[in-house]
Amino acid sequence: MPVLPIRMLHDRLLVELDAESSERRSAAGIVIPATAVVGKRLAWARIVAVGQQVRQVSLGDTVLFDPEDRSEVELSGTTYLLLREKDVHAVARPDPTREGTGLYL
Repeated sequence: MPVLPIRMLHDRLLVELDAESSERRSAAGIVIPATAVVGKRLAWARIVAVGQQVRQVSLGDTVLFDPEDRSEVELSGTTYLLLREKDVHAVARPDPTREGTGLYL
């Protein structure tokens, strides 16, 4: 985890978008860019900072959220998203037998 020059307050989360969620591939192998509109699509992100009143998630968790309910901030040349804990829909549970979560949307 990078050391960030910021301290989150209250129930706020600072997340970094999953690089794989920006562009995806269809079952036929067609690349679908992140700018393509396909209904309401949720996104995955990794938590890099949490406020002191956050209860359900912790640093390093991968969370599912609605990308329309977000604010962007740039710190040390990297773009992060600012969320409230209530905006998180789910937390991915890592598969103990393999790498990753095994979750795909």
